[in-house]
Amino acid sequence: MPQQLRVYVTPAIVLRQRKLGDADKILTLYTATFGKVDAVVKGVRKTKSRMAGHVEPLTQANFQLAKGKTLDIVTQVETIEPFQALRGDLERMSRALYACELLDKFTETHEPNFELYRLLLDTLSRLATRDHFEVAVRFYEMALLDAMGYRPELEECVTCRKRLTAITNYWTAAGGGVVCASCRTDETAVRPISANAVKLLRLLLHGRFSDAARVTIDAGLNAELERALLEYVRWVLERDVRSTAFIDTLRKRRPSRARTMAAAGDAPA
Repeated sequence: MPQQLRVYVTPAIVLRQRKLGDADKILTLYTATFGKVDAVVKGVRKTKSRMAGHVEPLTQANFQLAKGKTLDIVTQVETIEPFQALRGDLERMSRALYACELLDKFTETHEPNFELYRLLLDTLSRLATRDHFEVAVRFYEMALLDAMGYRPELEECVTCRKRLTAITNYWTAAGGGVVCASCRTDETAVRPISANAVKLLRLLLHGRFSDAARVTIDAGLNAELERALLEYVRWVLERDVRSTAFIDTLRKRRPSRARTMAAAGDAPA
């Protein structure tokens, strides 16, 4: 049996970090080669640490790590892409942190999957550069669910298996997709889902991102898609997604900001 490497190098994205002791941090990384890895950065909380700027969440970097008994140890790190545009915009950053949290919760450590690494990297790039970035989040959610084996049923009723017609049907997270109006019962936890929402969910599932990005999605339709996919994500994970609270807080603040800006615009010069 070949001996396992004691030191290894890999590109990785920092999903999250937490404090350890007085000066250290534990990073959760999603690597291009080894899947998810937890690693210690020693002394990073000291003011003279040279690694501090390279290990913030959302950063893509080249990591050199040494195998440890319980946790690996970061010995060198060099930033590839800091995604500064995400850090300067709370709306974009909140969605990026949400994407990282989902990947963290959906995956186990040391299960290599380069496609998931690529998916997260592409999503962070889209969030950092696109004017209308919500479609990038919806595409990511669907692609992640599909990759992890939780593809929702969007073509047939999950109960009677008849082909869905282009009318208002019903979304059931517990059922794994769409239920037709005939099969809806009061005992089943469902919510109405429009024909346009189902059509877009199909595009997100089967199309390329470039196809989805060409579609104009208004706020109401995006809210419908977001609600359906988040319900499904929560059902699959059997837990809440903490970063959604940050997104909700920003949404609640948005109207007051808009009123403030409007008032400033009406003020006399």
